[in-house]
Amino acid sequence: MQPVAQIADQLGIGPENLELYGQYKAKLPLSLIDQKKVDQCNLVLVSAISPTPAGEGKTTTSIGLTQGLNRIGKQTTVVLREPSLGPVFGIKGGATGGGHSQVLPMEDINLHFTGDFSAVEKAHNLLAALIDNNLQNRKRSLGLDPRVIEWKRVMDMNDRALRNVTLGKGGTAGGMPRESGFDITAASEIMAILCLSDNLVDLKHRLGNIFVGFTFQDRKPVFARDLNAQGAMAALLKDAIKPNLVQTIEGNPAIIHGGPFANIAQGTNTVIATRMGMSLSDYVVTEAGFGADLGAEKFLDIKCVSAGLKPKAVVLVATVRALRYHGGADLKTVNDPNPTAVEKGLANLEKHVENIAKFGLKCVVAINKFTTDTAEEIDLIKQRCEALGQSAVVADVWGQGGTGAEDLAHEVVKIVDGGESEFKPLYDWAWPVQKKIETIAKEVYGAGDVAYSSSAKVSLRRIKKLGLEDLPVCMAKTQKSLSDNPDLLGRPEGFELTVREIEIAAGAGFLVPITGDMMRMPGLPTVPSAEHIDIDDDGNISGLF
Repeated sequence: MQPVAQIADQLGIGPENLELYGQYKAKLPLSLIDQKKVDQCNLVLVSAISPTPAGEGKTTTSIGLTQGLNRIGKQTTVVLREPSLGPVFGIKGGATGGGHSQVLPMEDINLHFTGDFSAVEKAHNLLAALIDNNLQNRKRSLGLDPRVIEWKRVMDMNDRALRNVTLGKGGTAGGMPRESGFDITAASEIMAILCLSDNLVDLKHRLGNIFVGFTFQDRKPVFARDLNAQGAMAALLKDAIKPNLVQTIEGNPAIIHGGPFANIAQGTNTVIATRMGMSLSDYVVTEAGFGADLGAEKFLDIKCVSAGLKPKAVVLVATVRALRYHGGADLKTVNDPNPTAVEKGLANLEKHVENIAKFGLKCVVAINKFTTDTAEEIDLIKQRCEALGQSAVVADVWGQGGTGAEDLAHEVVKIVDGGESEFKPLYDWAWPVQKKIETIAKEVYGAGDVAYSSSAKVSLRRIKKLGLEDLPVCMAKTQKSLSDNPDLLGRPEGFELTVREIEIAAGAGFLVPITGDMMRMPGLPTVPSAEHIDIDDDGNISGLF
């Protein structure tokens, strides 16, 4: 690794603008953001087809593409999310790429990094403590109805035992007893707020807008600002709001900041980090979590509209193993050659290609190469893409790093230079809430109809009463399927999407229609990754991946 000051020098950043966290990590001041340069930069979004449970390598591809672009002479920075400890110790492992396309120092980034997740956790739990304190404090009570408070506590760990808990033992010392629970930190609205804020002033304003609940007697809405919480919460986030500078394995700049889930929240890094990268580079490569139906849709309809960003190209990552999976291969056999399953699974790829086009964007399919792929299966993908008039390139970013992404880099530059993309959001935020939900469900997912539970209908009336109908919608849906049923693989069509309830994330600035059985606090698998992680006498960590 190079000292982070040398990485900063590539971007024209002097040592006086680095807040060092050791030799290889640094925070960057928001003063480096230059809107004129942001407007001139070429933003490239990396998304994917519907993934297998292990993921299809969007982060690895994003890093490899960045290295490839730099190798062909395009000054490029990759801007990514921070990993959550839950997946690191659970089943998916870390989120720093792999092979010859990684961001470093990998161990630090995957563990505590610069403390951003901890700050989000503390700010979230401070509001929870203030809520319970107000319930107990008769002299300064806001009269909150404890039955409708949905603000839980958070922890950055997979722990199913904390999903549902009873708070308080009653009495003057024990706190008011009530049902609550824990979410994972990445699912916190504070994380979503951090990732959509423009600056510290905007951050504090959004924190004050967090909807807490209603008063017991007159049903008046209560927000975090009514508890005078926003100032202290913002103070806890004063360093977390600054993006983190690290490097790729080939010594290219990498900015890593924020980490919201994509199946619940918006699944993208912070607006601030994206603008920072765009202020310092000619190209910025960024990613959006899970498949294009989740991360890309939210990136485009929420983040881009909110921040005024316009991507110039999209890279759609596909893997042979995911196409086998969507073509009917059992999860245990997705690494075994199966051309028949691949051909059948191509319907999922087709749908994602169509979805990107709905936003006025041109994409290139990146076939993320695995050692278990066969030439016959790769040819099937290329032939189908050619029939669709869609470019497809094999990217061996794990095995060859930037060298294995040069063909992909040239294709991305071709799209950018050709001016083939003209971004347009899928819906207008001013549309009625149901129209926004149904547009996404039918246009992006392929649903035939949308059903609303009685609870969702109550939520719609509540949203109208609060005057929040103009907010965008951030769909909470399984990542395993285009539908809300994780067992419907491939390209399901004409299904009924059911909205169970709609959560209000007024601070983040969006509504969350919840479909299916969404898990905000995951559990550990039978054999968690944590069992394979160790540290030796010299402090060297092993088992992280």
